Amino acid sequence: MSETPPDRLSVNPNSPYYDEAVLARGVGIRFKGAEKTNVEEYCVSEGWVRLSAGKALDRAGNPMTVKLKGAVEPYFRGEPAEA
Repeated sequence: MSETPPDRLSVNPNSPYYDEAVLARGVGIRFKGAEKTNVEEYCVSEGWVRLSAGKALDRAGNPMTVKLKGAVEPYFRGEPAEA
């Protein structure tokens, strides 16, 4: 597995950008220099993150999100996972 997180990643299993192996390894996000823990999806090349907006849910039961633009820095937390 690569030492850099993917360009785009989502925590929603229905998304084409969902990757269980990468999420199991632990991905942290710094957005505009601040650590974010409520990131639902991010894209480094386009420079945006989707953050969950509190506990609000949409009609399908998914978290309501807010899309913010800015510098996105993903990183792996802790030690690399064993294969």
